[in-house]
Amino acid sequence: MSLLQAIVLGVLQGATEFLPISSSGHLVLVPWLLGWAEPGLTFDAVMHWGTALAVIAYFWRDWWRLIVAGIRSITQRSLGDPDARLAWLIVLGTIPAVVLGLLFEDFFEQMFSNPVATAALLLVTAGILTGGEALSRRRRELTDLTWRDGLIIGLAQALAILPGISRSGSTISAGLVREVRREPAARFSFLLGTPAILGAGLLKLVDLAQAGDLLAQAPILLVGFGFSAAVGIACIHFLLRFLRRRPLYVFAVYCAIAGVFCLLVALVRGG
Repeated sequence: MSLLQAIVLGVLQGATEFLPISSSGHLVLVPWLLGWAEPGLTFDAVMHWGTALAVIAYFWRDWWRLIVAGIRSITQRSLGDPDARLAWLIVLGTIPAVVLGLLFEDFFEQMFSNPVATAALLLVTAGILTGGEALSRRRRELTDLTWRDGLIIGLAQALAILPGISRSGSTISAGLVREVRREPAARFSFLLGTPAILGAGLLKLVDLAQAGDLLAQAPILLVGFGFSAAVGIACIHFLLRFLRRRPLYVFAVYCAIAGVFCLLVALVRGG
């Protein structure tokens, strides 16, 4: 992978991790369209660490408050604090993705080598975004979330392990279906995704270090990491402001067009 490719993919990851258009799908499809070698799961994982840094940096006050409240809830054996309940909802919502990722790791790795299936799953993301908006009532806040809400949104996040299914899109849409307003749904989506993103990145970095290739790939990985983090912060800010007044339909249209385009390219190329 060249330095230019690392920059392009880092920018792409930072832009698409939080915008509901599937970062993993774009990291599969863009190199395929341009004839680049597959970036690999290690590069993908490091890019996710970049965007994890972005969400931690952007919401650091929220994270500090949630961690303190979560620890206090253990010592006091009470969930009376709304921040403590939110912290434990994030823990609950993270479990489905962890379990599913560990049980079907080989299957998911194979999917990252299947651009046709990834393009088709972009169409699924378009349907999820459209359905979330169509079914939403948008009258609840983060403080209104229940254990059932956390589990349902967590299951939506687990589905997004598949490349082409947007993590932010599926979790925000699940929040909308549960009658959460757009901006709080997006905020919970970003907070919920952080542990899963960090965990996936850590596992892949451990595999790379054991293979002895980490030092050789370090410059390329650092460049991609930096760009994904910087662009990720900008996109978090943009999406939160966007969702205050606008629906998700524009992202659904984009996913539909991108999915159909890639399927047509695959048809012309013969698969």
